[in-house]
Amino acid sequence: MTSTHALKLKNSGVYPTAQRLAIADMLFDRHQHFTADSLQEALIFNGIKVSKATVYNTLKLFVEKGLVNELVIDSQKCFYDTNTSHHHHFYNIDTGELTDIESITPKMLESLSIPEGTTIDNIDLVVRLRNH
Repeated sequence: MTSTHALKLKNSGVYPTAQRLAIADMLFDRHQHFTADSLQEALIFNGIKVSKATVYNTLKLFVEKGLVNELVIDSQKCFYDTNTSHHHHFYNIDTGELTDIESITPKMLESLSIPEGTTIDNIDLVVRLRNH
């Protein structure tokens, strides 16, 4: 798998160091949501020693190159998403689970009253849920 991920990194303008490849191997085989801390824990669990700074710096680079999306849930919680297509999320406040939902349709936007002289460029939606 590493050669596929190395090519993906190179094609995105990212030099594929051993640590970047280890992180790419952990991330790019499926769509997933994760925090920097959960990624570091998974890497360590799999025998890959990597510092927190390296994880954060690599994720920042992956975001800049469009390989993952950054989702700031609140001032204390930031997720990363390997699904870079346009979509939205449910966030369960009680469980901390982030789930994909379908994109908003243009029909849903008809009732929005946006300021004159502007157009909608993009919509990022996180619906926060609580358990009963």
